Amino acid sequence: MHGDNGGTLTIDAPGSDGEREFKVPYITRVEGEGTLRLTVRGGEVVNARLQIFEAPRYFERLVVGRTGDEVLDIVARICGICPIAYQMSAVHAFEDLYGVRIDPQVRALRRLLYCGEWIQSHALHVYLLHAPDFLGYPSALAMAADHREIVEQGLAIKKTGNQLIAALGGRPVHPVSVRVGGFSRVPRKADLDAVRAALDIAVEQARSTVRLVASWTPPELHHPQPLVAMRHPAEYPFNDGRIVSTDGMDIGPQAWGTRFEEHHVEGTNALHARTLDGAVYLLGPTARIALASEGLHPLASEALAETGLQEAIRVNIHRSIVARAVELLHACAEARDLIDGYRPPSEPRVAFTPRPGIAAWSTEAPRGLLHHRYEVDEHGHVVHAQIVPPTSQNQGAIEADLAAFAPTVLELPHAEATHQLEMLIRAYDPCSSCATHFLDLRIVDAGRGEGIG
Repeated sequence: MHGDNGGTLTIDAPGSDGEREFKVPYITRVEGEGTLRLTVRGGEVVNARLQIFEAPRYFERLVVGRTGDEVLDIVARICGICPIAYQMSAVHAFEDLYGVRIDPQVRALRRLLYCGEWIQSHALHVYLLHAPDFLGYPSALAMAADHREIVEQGLAIKKTGNQLIAALGGRPVHPVSVRVGGFSRVPRKADLDAVRAALDIAVEQARSTVRLVASWTPPELHHPQPLVAMRHPAEYPFNDGRIVSTDGMDIGPQAWGTRFEEHHVEGTNALHARTLDGAVYLLGPTARIALASEGLHPLASEALAETGLQEAIRVNIHRSIVARAVELLHACAEARDLIDGYRPPSEPRVAFTPRPGIAAWSTEAPRGLLHHRYEVDEHGHVVHAQIVPPTSQNQGAIEADLAAFAPTVLELPHAEATHQLEMLIRAYDPCSSCATHFLDLRIVDAGRGEGIG
């Protein structure tokens, strides 16, 4: 198995008499659309390709000529689900370049803000996007008719995350308080205490979430992939740490570009990321659980151990729902601890002096490593930007898992094959808040020239 320069993952197979092509014309995500093509020859997958044809959005150009604080407000608009992740990678990049040392309580507030995003994002995915696949429903709305308590619990946890973001960021979507050097304003202890009681409930709900999703039986898949995540010596990775991998990589958060690169893939508008030697890799909860589980909150660590699924999470992407549930519990429990230990800093932000150079940093978005790199001039204005989201980095891993998994569904009825492939793509938590169906599957039998779909 290898990745060629066009980004197509190919599994070489000895000759064949006929060929079938699985064509999925629409994969719906929040920020774009895509196509999946699987070519099968002699019962083996010889080609698996994921194409994204969303129109360019130009954020890397929009930030040119802007100051760091202006960049923070712009990049928050990249994603309505993960705006904080984009702000955190950017703010740490500028502060690293400018030599800013923030107040420890400001650092704690940023972790708390990230907890809020992880809570609402993981709850959304686990309960509303992924749970219907395991319980046999086409949507969360349909699932609610028979499992109302599951949907209500997911919505309640997500609401707690949104409340936390609003308390710190000014509003639950596209928050506006993060600034280079700190925050434009910091909350009073009383502002956070208002969320504290909700977190007590959310912690218990998250514990039950881990038990619930661990009880579900996923499709069989044993396909370990190279994993990449941040790791911190004293805590679960959010804003700080080093980029590590199952292959032995260990680099600083600024150094993503020394080991990885983006390249354009023919037939898609999305850039793909690979290691410099062309290898694909997997990001997100699966990678973090494998590489950084020692940093989990004790409650989350205990829950993970009780599942007995840590190895299964590493080799079967369908078990990523368990990893997300464990991280959901971690975020709820750490958020509660951070509020209990919070003391407002003397000043919301520290002064700094812009200087020219390269501002680069990586943080852990809910879906995986998010890297920002800015070239800054002597006036503190951006002259060039590179933003590498988790989705572009996971493209190759999705293709690899599809190629490994597809042979197991070739003999299934059309509808079930469609569901199984759709379920695998959804296991990666593609950034979609409004669509449950990802695939419209069409099978072309090359021998007969007939389409089924």
